[in-house]
Amino acid sequence: MPLAGNRKIPANPFFIIPFLLWFVAGALLLLFFSRKDLFFTPNTNFSDWANVFMFYTTWLGQGEVIIPVLVLLMLYRPFRNWWYFTTALVCNLVPFFAEQILKTLFDRPRPRLLFYDRLWMHYLPEWPVYLSRSFPSGHSTGAFSFFCFLSLILTARYKAFGLLFFLLALSVCYSRMYLAAHFFDDVYAGSILGTTLTMLMFSIMNQYKSKFFKKNLTA
Repeated sequence: MPLAGNRKIPANPFFIIPFLLWFVAGALLLLFFSRKDLFFTPNTNFSDWANVFMFYTTWLGQGEVIIPVLVLLMLYRPFRNWWYFTTALVCNLVPFFAEQILKTLFDRPRPRLLFYDRLWMHYLPEWPVYLSRSFPSGHSTGAFSFFCFLSLILTARYKAFGLLFFLLALSVCYSRMYLAAHFFDDVYAGSILGTTLTMLMFSIMNQYKSKFFKKNLTA
């Protein structure tokens, strides 16, 4: 079985090492390039196939995908317990509420509002229109929370899938800029928020694993 909630240390090197490299690379990009430049590159390099691919890729950071996957994992016997249920809930909801609070506090305008009169901006009529509450990116926070959580419950045999999970989370960040929904600093902050809070919550829940495993959700 590829997944099991039996890790004591909340870390998967195949996820966390690429994330740390992303953390450093993102900081350097913000240091040397403007917000406009970092948004311009992914948004204006488009194609017909990428329009479709990015539109559906961004769904990986939405509850419509995250919730069903987390629920379906409970079909596996190791996950039919209160520890998994509560940990999955906490690791994904805490970053979500934190991101919503920050969105309200900062209330930054989105690219579509700032660059609405620029002919170079690429967007299609069928894409959702967002104008405010840009920082941080909710999809990026959700994707990194979700995929970080999945990487943490991988057994040793399958921990290399953590790299795939990281790349999927990163692709959501790229899709948000491609779809003209966010700036680079929005998705960068979202990725950090989602990863750090998920690892923190997972670490806390790990301390109470023995108590939660005393009772299963199903007989």
